[in-house]
Parts: sequence; structure tokens; C-alpha cells
Amino acid sequence: MLPSLASQTLPRVELSSEIIREMFDVFYENFERSSLEIFERDLRDKNWVILIRDAECNALQGFSTLALYEMDYQGKRISVVYSGDTIIRRGYWGTPELPRSWIHTVLEKSAHMPQPLYWLLISSGYKTYRFLTVFYKEFYPRYDKPTPPEIQATMEYLATRRFGSDYHCEEGVVRFQNGATPLRKGIAEVTDERLHDPHVAFYILQNPGYVNGDELVCMTQIHPDNFTAAGRRMAR
Repeated sequence: MLPSLASQTLPRVELSSEIIREMFDVFYENFERSSLEIFERDLRDKNWVILIRDAECNALQGFSTLALYEMDYQGKRISVVYSGDTIIRRGYWGTPELPRSWIHTVLEKSAHMPQPLYWLLISSGYKTYRFLTVFYKEFYPRYDKPTPPEIQATMEYLATRRFGSDYHCEEGVVRFQNGATPLRKGIAEVTDERLHDPHVAFYILQNPGYVNGDELVCMTQIHPDNFTAAGRRMAR
């Protein structure tokens, strides 16, 4: 039986150098071409960090970084959560603590922010994309329906504002000119069995450059009405 996990959410500015090093060590296990300098640069762009630790020995087993912010779009105020690096060590794949703590943190920290609240997600592997398919009813892009024009326009606006020229609108991906970090071999291998899942097959079709660290741009609205049954369980 796996040791139990416990989560803690901290403002990014309260992270010590020791915690940042712990986070980078977990990151380095999963991504190639990574450096502490690039990791810290990306971290400075976030305002919250979720730490997942082994409840028995307090070892860091995973984390997620978040940027929660407000902006004006088409004459109204909207809220956005952009999730950066979200990782859990291989031995804890499939455990619910990370998605549970992520959903709880976002709902808590956005409680007094204006609606709608959009989740801007970029993913360089199908496992991250599958968070959308498991926990949300409506998300885009997806295999079984085209992205509505108004959703596409919002997604393109948010991605352009955040990633600038690194965002390739016609492909729907972010291709970082400086700091692309592909997943290491064995982290999210695409097997014939995996391709039987239409969500995974769609992801690979939409983002064939994932092997080089290309990130597929995705979006969903975070609202109780948009949670699947699994999402509602995580939000309790």
C-alpha cells in the first residue's frame, strides 16, 4: 500500500530555496533539457504552488504551479487560471491527491474573483490532457465536436496574451523558443493500446510535436455545472 499523501498550498513568494530545489528534482525526473535556471524563471510567473508530500516522511512527491489572474475581454471582466508544471512521481500515478488538491485550491482562491473562470492549460503529454476528459464535461479542443467559434476566439486571445510569438495559432500549440522541455522516455509513452482511447489519439493528431516539447493549448470553464461525476468527487 502506498503511503498517504498530504497537500499544502503556498504563495509562490513564500517558497524557500530548499523547497524550490525539491520541486526541481521532481521536475528533472520527468523532463529532458531542463535546468534549474529555466525552472525558476517559469516559477516566477506563478502566484500559487501546491505541494504534495508523503504524509509519513514529508518527502515531496509532486506539485503544481498556478497563475490566477483577472483581465478584461470583450468589455467584461473574466478570471483565468493558468496551470504550469503539474507533476507527481511515477509511484503515485493514479492517486487522487493531486487533482483533488488542485480543484480545491482553484475553487478556494478564485471564490471572490469575477466569473467566468477559464482554465488555460498547455500540455506536452496526453496524461495532462486527460485531466480535462476525466473531470470536465465541456473542454476544447476535443475529438468529438469542433471548438465553437466564441470558445476558439477566447482561447486564442488568452494564449496570445500569455505566450506571444511562442503561440502558433494555426497549429494550436505553444512552441517555446527558449526552454522547451520534452517528457523523458517512459513518462507518457504512446502505445497501440493507448491509441484505442479516442482522446489520446486526438491529442497525438493535434500535437505531433509533443515529442519535442510542443504544448497543446486547451481551455475549459471551471464551474460546478461543468464537473463530471469524477470532478464533483474531487471538489467535495
